[in-house]
Amino acid sequence: MSAATPPRAWQRMLSGRRLDLLAPSPDDIAIADVAHGLARVARWNGQTLGAHVFSVAQHSLLVERVFAIGSPDAPAAERLAALLHDAAEYVVGDLISPFKAALGNDYKAVEHRVLGAIQARFGIAAAAAAAAEIIKRADQAVARMEATALAGFADDEATAFFGPPFSAAPLEADALEPWPADRAQSAFLARFAALSKSNVIERR
Repeated sequence: MSAATPPRAWQRMLSGRRLDLLAPSPDDIAIADVAHGLARVARWNGQTLGAHVFSVAQHSLLVERVFAIGSPDAPAAERLAALLHDAAEYVVGDLISPFKAALGNDYKAVEHRVLGAIQARFGIAAAAAAAAEIIKRADQAVARMEATALAGFADDEATAFFGPPFSAAPLEADALEPWPADRAQSAFLARFAALSKSNVIERR
């Protein structure tokens, strides 16, 4: 590469699409690519219990579930926004919070651009903005569950970082049991399809 040639800023997806991280286009985003990537990105840098990583896809499913329990009347678009709240990580990865803090705004700017393109692709930008605070609380509640069940945090330490434990309706028995990537990918795609269909029906 010559000095005049800019560095490559796009990633080729298995679908054949190329996503430019500096100027991501909604047209270059496919849910199949998102699900494939998220099912293979590890939460907590992989420092979790279990035979498999606890993937961002499985985390996202759990966040959407907690969001729905706390906001049972939320429209499908907001639940879809909860499911896709970390979708940018299919291409930028899931950096742990301390590393994000060390990198600062450059990383966050790239992540926000990709997430904005994803929200535009699936028509949920307004819903994501409207539900942002509630989604964040669900995200924190799930992070606390993961911290104590999978990542070795003591209860008081987890509370200090992520807040009190989630105390609403019980979750599925294996919600915090790390799944194989293919199961997480299939479950994520199925939930996306169900919420997308409901969103279309609600908008009619």
